[in-house]
Amino acid sequence: MTPARSAAITRRGRLCGAPLALVVVALMCLAAPLAARASEQPVEMAAPYEYMGWGDPQPPASVIEQTGVSDLTLAFVLDKGRCNPEWDGSRPLLGGVDEHAIEAIRAAGGEVDVSFGGWSGRKLGSSCASAAALAGAYEKVIGAYSLRAIDIDIEHTELRSSKVRRRVIEALALVRAAHPALEISITFPASEAGPEAQGLSLIADAASIGLQPSSWTIMPFDFGAAKTDMGHASVRAAEGLARDLSSAYAISEADAYEHAGISSMNGDTDEPAETVSLEDLHTMLAFARQQRLARLTFWAVNRDRPCGGGAPEEECSGIPQEALAFTRAIAEYHG
Repeated sequence: MTPARSAAITRRGRLCGAPLALVVVALMCLAAPLAARASEQPVEMAAPYEYMGWGDPQPPASVIEQTGVSDLTLAFVLDKGRCNPEWDGSRPLLGGVDEHAIEAIRAAGGEVDVSFGGWSGRKLGSSCASAAALAGAYEKVIGAYSLRAIDIDIEHTELRSSKVRRRVIEALALVRAAHPALEISITFPASEAGPEAQGLSLIADAASIGLQPSSWTIMPFDFGAAKTDMGHASVRAAEGLARDLSSAYAISEADAYEHAGISSMNGDTDEPAETVSLEDLHTMLAFARQQRLARLTFWAVNRDRPCGGGAPEEECSGIPQEALAFTRAIAEYHG
C-alpha cells in the first residue's frame, strides 16, 4: 500500500556478526514482555489500517467507539537511516502522534498491530544489512510499545529483491523465536489467481526454514484489468493463496485457510476502472467466516467516508457510503 496504495537497537553492531542462536538469545533478553490480551480474538484478525501521517486521519479512539472494531493496524514504520525504525522514516517512535494514537486505542479498549513497509519510502528490509540487524529494528518497535502483533507489508523494492525477501524472512524467524506468542502477518500483492512469482518465492523461503506466520495476507486489488465483481475476484485470489500454502507447507487446505488473509481496499482503488463496494466486502466477509481466515482487513480507515471535497486517494472512498461503513463490516468478523 502507498499513499497511493499506502503510503537498531544500540547493540546492533554486536548482533550483526553473531551466530543466529546467539542473536535469538540476545533478542529475548532485550525484548519487553508482551502485555496480556483481554480478548481471545487475535489482534490482527480484524484490524483495519489507519495511517496517522496521511490525509486527515479519523481519531482512532472515536473509530473504535463508533464501529465496535476491537483493533487497528497503524502504518507505516520505515527506515530513518542506518536501519533505524521511525514512523514514515521521520516521526519518532515515542512522544509523537503515532504513540498518542496507540495510547488512545488502548484507552478505548482496543489493541494495535504495527505495520512495517508499504509501497513508498525507504524500507528496513532493504536498508538493514543483515537478518540480525533487521530483527533488531523490528525488536526496537516491539519493545517500544509492548506489541502483541506486527504486520510486514512487503511491496515494491523489498518484494522485488530475492536477497531482501530472504532477509525479511530470516529476520522474522529470529523475532518469532524471541516472541513465540507474537502475531506476525506478512502482507503482499497478488493476482486474481493468487500469489505471483515474488509472493511464491516469499512463501517458499519461509517454508524452507520452518517459519509459519500467523497470517499470509494478500492484497487482491490493482489487478490491471477492469473488474466488475471485486468480491468474488478477491475470493478467487484467496483460494489460490490457500492452495499455494497447502503445497508449500504440506498441510491441508483447511489448515492453510487458517493461515491466510485478505487485505482489501475500500471504494476506488488505484485502477480507474476498479472499485470495491461494501457489497464486495460482505462477500469477502462471508468467505472469511466460511473458511475461518486468519485475517480480514482493508486499506484504509482514513478513506472510510463519503467524499465531500476530499481527495479519494487519501480522505474518502470515492463512492457513496455511510461514514465508517467498511470498518463496521470488519468489526463483524470474529473468525
